[in-house]
Amino acid sequence: MKIPRIYNDEKGKSHFGEVDISLNDGGPIGLLSEKFGADKIIFRETPANYDFKWHPAPARQLLFIIKGRAEFTVSSGERHVFGAGDVLLLEDTEGEGHCSKAMYNEVRHSIFVTLDKDTVL
Repeated sequence: MKIPRIYNDEKGKSHFGEVDISLNDGGPIGLLSEKFGADKIIFRETPANYDFKWHPAPARQLLFIIKGRAEFTVSSGERHVFGAGDVLLLEDTEGEGHCSKAMYNEVRHSIFVTLDKDTVL
């Protein structure tokens, strides 16, 4: 299973990438990943006019979008829109960070799951 990510390089510039989560046979219930350590869960509602300029992620975390859509921009100017059902790994905790803004005048509901410092995806 591939998960998009935003990470920073050694110069503090942010980039899009992907993480490949290995899945193993879980029997009749399907394929399962290993268990990963999580720290906190945060529920968030962002307004339809949300437009947050350059900022690093406050922690290494998974973002699960439940409702609405948001556009994320990295240092190169590359942009991606993520919406309901998407998961994004935010790892750009240092440097320039990224921009995020609401799309299509939609309120966004999301869940952030901060990862344990030792968690490797």
